[in-house]
Amino acid sequence: MAKARGRKLLKKQKKDAFAPGTGEDVSHAEHKADVPQEEAAEAAAGGSATGNAMFFGVLDREELEYFKQAEATLALDAFETPEEKQHFVASVVGEAAGKELKLVTSQICSKLMERLILECDDSQLRTLFQAFNGVFFGMACHKYASHVLETLLVRSAALVEKELLTPSFDAQPAEGDVFVSMENMFLFMLNECGRTCERWCNTSMRRMCCGCLILIPVLEAAASTVQNNSTLRSKKSKIARKMIELGDNEDFNRTYQTPESFKGQLRDLITTLYGSFTNGAQSKADVTTSMVTKFRELCVDKVASPVVQLIIQVEGIFDRDRSFWRLVFAVGDEKDAKEESFLEYLLSDPVGSHFLENVIAFGRIKYVERLYRPYMADRIVKLAKRDTTGAFVVQSLLKHLKSKEVREILDALVPELDILLNSNMDFGTTIIESSNKEGNYLREEVIGQLVKKYYSAAEANILESALSLSSSTLGNTRDDWPTVDERRRSLFLEQLIDYDDKFLNITTDSMLALPEERLLQMCYHGVFSHVVEHVLQVQRVDFIKRKLLLNVLCKDAVGMACNAYASHVMDKLWDFTAKLALYKERIAGALMKESEKVKNSTYGRQVWKNWNLELYARKRWDWKQLVKEHDKELFPDSKPLQPKSAKHGMEGQKAVRTPGNHTRDRISMVTGKEAEGDRS
Repeated sequence: MAKARGRKLLKKQKKDAFAPGTGEDVSHAEHKADVPQEEAAEAAAGGSATGNAMFFGVLDREELEYFKQAEATLALDAFETPEEKQHFVASVVGEAAGKELKLVTSQICSKLMERLILECDDSQLRTLFQAFNGVFFGMACHKYASHVLETLLVRSAALVEKELLTPSFDAQPAEGDVFVSMENMFLFMLNECGRTCERWCNTSMRRMCCGCLILIPVLEAAASTVQNNSTLRSKKSKIARKMIELGDNEDFNRTYQTPESFKGQLRDLITTLYGSFTNGAQSKADVTTSMVTKFRELCVDKVASPVVQLIIQVEGIFDRDRSFWRLVFAVGDEKDAKEESFLEYLLSDPVGSHFLENVIAFGRIKYVERLYRPYMADRIVKLAKRDTTGAFVVQSLLKHLKSKEVREILDALVPELDILLNSNMDFGTTIIESSNKEGNYLREEVIGQLVKKYYSAAEANILESALSLSSSTLGNTRDDWPTVDERRRSLFLEQLIDYDDKFLNITTDSMLALPEERLLQMCYHGVFSHVVEHVLQVQRVDFIKRKLLLNVLCKDAVGMACNAYASHVMDKLWDFTAKLALYKERIAGALMKESEKVKNSTYGRQVWKNWNLELYARKRWDWKQLVKEHDKELFPDSKPLQPKSAKHGMEGQKAVRTPGNHTRDRISMVTGKEAEGDRS
């Protein structure tokens, strides 16, 4: 009977997993005995609910275990040398040959494919790109494969630029293969997607098709003007990638030169889309009110809005009339009642405000000013207090309007900054940046409002008021991940520290007011450790406060050196102990005493290297000379310390503190010459 119930259960699970239109993600279901069947359910669940699901079979049990292990190995990244890592990547790419389509539709193995794309060389990247011929449109619609496609396109854009800038570039194809440039491969992909879109493009499918078509070519066709990572990666995607330590490489943080053929493809695509939205209208006068209304509906649609944003962003490359912008907004000087109603909806709706925030960022200044003057200028403070909608639009205006308008907005907002920060801490960041851009306009008023908010008499601890330490993940026993809010608060406090020495001083005072255990916990925290690092600025922190901080931070040097986060604090202490040779030697001595533990740690080895402890162990005098030279680099204008006159019969001798236990330093007497070696 138990066996029968097991078969019925598996049959029911299989039926539910492949039920069309459910959209259920079974990837987190309980692990079943039949692993390939689970992988099949994952692949089917990841497909589009429109019927365009991608399913290319599943890996057998041995293959699945191999690729899972390979993904874990790449995630750990514990290779001794880059050559060893490349050899491993090459072997996994070889094993994946012929199985690429199965891998990209699997939740776990799609992560492996992303890691391989980020690490592979040009030849391997070309091979992977060719493996997806004919299925690019399906990948763009798939839950897991779409992330792989994003990564593939960015890496491939770098290869396109390399071919463009190096006419003699030769990828050295395998024997018997025909060399095809990445430019031609991209053009083939765009044609493929265009044919697929025409087949699917009816009224109910328009949004999905437009999204797939635009997201695929925009990276390559407009790469010279579009920041890749910020455009394609959603906030959820970025956070999820951080959680699994799947980081984008440097290719995601730059733009690329692209061939003219890409811009031609983009021009044809945008023209076709405009014709489909306006039913082939030949001029602006032929565009009816109903067409404008329907397009505005897309602007506030949760799915279509990001696509419309991209269209408006890239149309300026070749369309000086900004046809799509004119579909959304008027361009005349007079106010329009329907446009005013539409703007009010955008400013009060989460999706609409996000749309308006982004189109302001890449709209023509004169168009943006036209929206600002009649519809927003006289109620800018009220809009700023809409913390989930209008506030983000106001921040975008501060970043992109001209100087005169920016100063008008600052005049209105700075007196209300204390209140605005209650619900939107990002306002502080935007106002500081705008003030700096305007030549420190209202700087003292901004500082006064920020100090009033975070360091008033009632709350004289900026770590609590700005970071909310008491309710944070600091020091908990559950090993919780730092939250997004904690990361945002930490970045804001770091910006305050950079903004003015007053915030550095009150942050230092707040740290010194913490119990020692609490301050050390901050060093081990994934987010708050960055705040500690930011405070350790040797030229800006008072000499006495440096010593007080070091009294605490020196107490757990070995533990900190072996920790992923605290080890960065230890690296900063190399500079922070400048002109304080006693503390530098105390830390070096502690690390040397437990050298085996430090050297056996990945992070400890880096600290050992950064502190030049091999030199300390073998040639102590040379290490001290290195310390002196480094101190002179940090303080080039400081005068050397001179021995004081002898007192109480100890002429030419110095009283020097030497490392003792954690509660007290002991005093030892050394000659003046020896003391000179201990000072910097």
